[in-house]
Amino acid sequence: MKQSNERRGRAQVVLVDDHPIVRERLASLINQQPDLAVCGESPDPAGCLDLLEKHKPHLVIVDLSLRGAHGIELIKDISARWPELPILVLSMHDESLFAERALRAGARGYITKHEATEQVMIAIRRVLSGDIYLSEKMAAQLVSVFIHGRKRDSSSSIERLTDRELEIFQMIGNGRTTRQIAEALKIDVKTVETYRARMKEKLHVESAAELLQHAIHWAQTDTSA
Repeated sequence: MKQSNERRGRAQVVLVDDHPIVRERLASLINQQPDLAVCGESPDPAGCLDLLEKHKPHLVIVDLSLRGAHGIELIKDISARWPELPILVLSMHDESLFAERALRAGARGYITKHEATEQVMIAIRRVLSGDIYLSEKMAAQLVSVFIHGRKRDSSSSIERLTDRELEIFQMIGNGRTTRQIAEALKIDVKTVETYRARMKEKLHVESAAELLQHAIHWAQTDTSA
């Protein structure tokens, strides 16, 4: 009861990340703040939705790589069910590819795990206050797109992929088979094959082997960005 009293009046936060150590460290940092408290943690979308229904938090922090799903799809689901709930993405993935997608899906901020703790806390409070949070570089790029119509620089054709195609492409790069992808996403094997065919066309690769090589290379580059 003492802990509940201490947390009363503090903004309640739900954490969604499939790495227990990351959740533990982030929860510890947040709980040290006088105005913030973690009320629930989950490694997957299903657990996240249960926590949101139970606790009605003020903020949810979502990673993009989750068990059996991609964070973008979870963001869309959360936004559809709780449109007023602020979502902050905290991910290791390159913001140049994922930040805009996350915002379109319904997130209100994007910050990478490479940032310092102080900056993460700034991002949390910014989103809680109703503002959008992006790095200065990413914000400048998006302003150029929306105001001046300038095309953002892209180092590859990956941006042509839809959110679902990118999710499957990432799974391919992480070594999942077509059947494993189908089971994880609860879709037909034939549907996965259709996505693979579209990806090959968009990425200008001829074979499944080339697609796999491209996906593995991208996955390694993306997570080290």
